Amino acid sequence: MDAVNRKGITDHLVAWSDGDEAALSPLMDEVYLRLLRLATTHLKRERQDHTLDAAGLVHEAFLRLIQQDRIRWQDRAHFFAVAAKIMRRILLDHARRHEALKRGRDVLKIPLDELLDSAPTRHPDLIAIDDALRELESMDAQLSEIVVMRYFGGMKKEEVAEVLGISSATVSRRWRTARAWLFDYLKTSEP
Repeated sequence: MDAVNRKGITDHLVAWSDGDEAALSPLMDEVYLRLLRLATTHLKRERQDHTLDAAGLVHEAFLRLIQQDRIRWQDRAHFFAVAAKIMRRILLDHARRHEALKRGRDVLKIPLDELLDSAPTRHPDLIAIDDALRELESMDAQLSEIVVMRYFGGMKKEEVAEVLGISSATVSRRWRTARAWLFDYLKTSEP
């Protein structure tokens, strides 16, 4: 994403935060394709008979984003961090509904090859990942935030560093720590 586009997104976000409803349409035009790519990546990890498609996930995320009237948007990195959390929540809600309908059968399986150096013998499901992230958050909220932004948000370490106000080197170290902790947690929580 070039610097002009980054500035445009940030300008539209600030204008929207200041109450300029007209800034929402050009903002959506500028971020839609990136969110669509992100949604497509997430849905590749879902079960094959998933009823939500990438466009549907983006549209649902947009609906929830525009309801975030209490957020003072700082910049594009902040926007994409919040969008990543919202997409994660949508997928988790969908997985929980699916599990409730299919109680007693195998639940959604999601490969974590990008998250973990080596996957456990079975791939944990999204609900197990959420449980792990909640546990990690109770111990170290920043580690959990880094995982959400990197894994669910597809954000680069420089973008995460910008949102959290820390160095890229610190993000890299904390990312390695979070991945190791999650691997251990998910491995020991296997049935």
